[in-house]
Amino acid sequence: MNPQPAPAGRSTTGPGPVHGRAASPMWRLCTTPADAATRPSDLPHAGASEWIDAPVPGTVGQALAAANRLTSLGASRLGEYDHWYRLPLRRGGARLIRFDGLAGIAQVWLNDTLLLQSTNMFVSQQVRIDPLPEDSALYLCFRSLARHLDTMPAPRRARWRTRLVDAPALRAVRISLFGHMPGWFPRIEPIGPWGAVAIIDADADTAAQIVHHKLSASIEGRDGIVDATITFAAPVSGHLDAVLDCEGHHVRLQRHDRFTLRARLTVPNARRWWPHTHGEPARYAVSLHLGDTTVALGYVGFRTIEVTRGHDGQGFALSVNALPIFVRGACWSTADPLGLRVSAHDYRTWLTLARDAGFNMIRVGGTMTYEDDAFYASCDELGLLVWQDFMFANFDYPCTAPDFVTSVKLEASQFLARTAGNPSLAVLCGGSEIAQQASMVGLSDEQRDMPLTASLLAELAATHRRDVPYVSDTPSGQVLPFYPRTGISHYYGVGAYLRPLDDARRAAVRFASECLAFAHVPADATLAAIGSPSMHEIAWKMAVPRDPGAPWDFDDVRDHYLRELYGQDPARLRGQDPSRYLELSRVALADVVSETLVEWRRTASSCTGALLWQFQDVMPGAGWGIVDAFRRPKSAWYALKHVLQPQQVCLCDEGLNGLDVHVFNDGPAPLRGRLELVALRDAVVPVTRARCDLHIEPHGALQVSAAQCLGRFFDFTYAYRFGPREHDTVIASLYDHEERLLAQSFYFPERTAPAVFERGDIGLNASLEQRDGQWWVNVGTRASARYVQITASGLLPKDDWFHLAPGANVSVPLLPESTPLHSPLTSFHLGTLRLDTHDGPRTIEIRAVNSNKVIRLRKPS
Repeated sequence: MNPQPAPAGRSTTGPGPVHGRAASPMWRLCTTPADAATRPSDLPHAGASEWIDAPVPGTVGQALAAANRLTSLGASRLGEYDHWYRLPLRRGGARLIRFDGLAGIAQVWLNDTLLLQSTNMFVSQQVRIDPLPEDSALYLCFRSLARHLDTMPAPRRARWRTRLVDAPALRAVRISLFGHMPGWFPRIEPIGPWGAVAIIDADADTAAQIVHHKLSASIEGRDGIVDATITFAAPVSGHLDAVLDCEGHHVRLQRHDRFTLRARLTVPNARRWWPHTHGEPARYAVSLHLGDTTVALGYVGFRTIEVTRGHDGQGFALSVNALPIFVRGACWSTADPLGLRVSAHDYRTWLTLARDAGFNMIRVGGTMTYEDDAFYASCDELGLLVWQDFMFANFDYPCTAPDFVTSVKLEASQFLARTAGNPSLAVLCGGSEIAQQASMVGLSDEQRDMPLTASLLAELAATHRRDVPYVSDTPSGQVLPFYPRTGISHYYGVGAYLRPLDDARRAAVRFASECLAFAHVPADATLAAIGSPSMHEIAWKMAVPRDPGAPWDFDDVRDHYLRELYGQDPARLRGQDPSRYLELSRVALADVVSETLVEWRRTASSCTGALLWQFQDVMPGAGWGIVDAFRRPKSAWYALKHVLQPQQVCLCDEGLNGLDVHVFNDGPAPLRGRLELVALRDAVVPVTRARCDLHIEPHGALQVSAAQCLGRFFDFTYAYRFGPREHDTVIASLYDHEERLLAQSFYFPERTAPAVFERGDIGLNASLEQRDGQWWVNVGTRASARYVQITASGLLPKDDWFHLAPGANVSVPLLPESTPLHSPLTSFHLGTLRLDTHDGPRTIEIRAVNSNKVIRLRKPS
């Protein structure tokens, strides 16, 4: 028996990859008091009631919740118990067993023989058993984390402590902080075999037993280079005919050692991979030919990524294929708070929402987990860049402990190897808020020195992914790490620090790897699923994020902007008109996030990128996510979609300098078209109109003053106040050369002007029709409609929360909702969910912020 770290690379058994969610019904789980069983023979017999079915890969919380045992055990106490998994192995012969992630204080037993131990959930390990005894059983034991933390030798004294995490001793254990951040995530600890467990018959035909493979891609001149390393379960015979193929380009693999083949292949004049906003995310399929057998190994892409620091050397900007990119996106939390990973289909569904919003980057932060291969493959396919933190955050880590350093080296090397071929990987970052945490308690640069991120991880990144820029920490700046005008910032001026919207410009943000955190109110369907609680009930507040120790939560932050932008008293509005409170809460955050991103995207901005905190909720409710736990986009998602598309027109209030129009053409083709500006009184009567032709080169942008476009003075922003304001709405429309409307932007010089804020008769109308089995809602209006909202039970509108110009008519398709992610986690926290699963719309409602009419449509029988 030979326990060893698993070689880095994608796991493979036979003709395809091991899919991380393939569950085996043969695994069983038994929970015992800490140290009640010292070895498997001390456990209850296999047929006892203490054993329950358990998915592998999966977690203890996931299995207990599915068996309705999580509540009785107490989710926040999982770490006080030992948890044993059992799998019978009833055949003899040699076996190679690979573990792609054991979360917690893990032991692997074969019968009563201990095979290996692990305290790092982020590493892969394997053991070879030759021969396998008859009628054996494989056991995975996850010892009590609480007992381990109480009894393990203390590492050197921490120079600072964090309030983020409830267990300071976790700094010496390599485990995700999920379940240990009160106010951020549900208190369910990540324990169990969350990664795939592959049991490989090492005596089988070599050609069908690829254990793992590594692909990497690089560029030499105009050519793409693919390097492949393929490892087999058994020694490779000298006469094995193995050929590597990359879309018609071939090379024969050479033997590297007894188990391994290697090859380098050249793709002449390779197409470049681009983020989807700026070009095609071109990928190349790679396969292995073993005689008559073909094994798909995945895809690679070819691109260059560089960091530029600006004219003063203190900025941070990304260039892809030598082209500067304005980065926009969000920070990923998890698609499954219990199981931690989802299927390839579910990853793609989530990430398609990011692409459709106009995002071109997703950040995986240091408080989360490294995601499954399918996540990075979906980002490759969809053209989404990935900012990847290593899984370190806030702590003063024991960087001088030899065992800790060895474990970190293995963890980082394996991750970098298995993602070596992913072109989406764009930034590697040592960790999250480590330097910030130390700085905020008053430590100097020397006192907060962190060799882990400054040198160890930097050297590993340089060795394994020289094509990916590395930064030591986020945030990181020249004076203090969290000052936004240099380097990389976590910007919460607009947000938690309650600054006015113009602080987004005053702060001179250079690159925000986190920003704009709010408690976003979800759709009515999601509120109904959790019982439509009032804003101070437990079912509501349980999902609202809060910082540990703070006398406020992120509901209070949202209420602040509702008050400041719209002059409404949130407490009074909640009591007298709760539906209007919810609507204006959604409106306020739609305005805040979209206007801030427009500010940062404009041509003259110092900002080169912004990633919202966060992309998705971890449970149903008013969480940080702009997409809720059932994958329903919230108002902010739609608002961002309307300002972040590759071809876009946006309006910026420049005060005494008037109204600026920004036209963006991020894509690879030139844009020829027309810009039209119109100012309206009473949201319907034109008082001035301007038109101008435009031509924008590929990857270009245009900034023009509204007065320049008009050819004379008009107080578009009502900054000079010469008499009564003449207008309440400005609309900028962008048309292509065939007069098709490409994009539209609305500006309201006074947010609470009656015509655009108070409910009135705006002539809102709607109808429902079915075309080719697809339901459509047709919406029109006589006067400008502000934030049209479509609610269709069981369906999602392709567009929502949009403004509509007077006289305009739009047709919005209604799409079937994707299968709800009804995780047992939601039932545990919130009780039985009321999920509507009928096949079509029952009642469809259309409303607008400034309409006194709610239109209700019913599907014909």
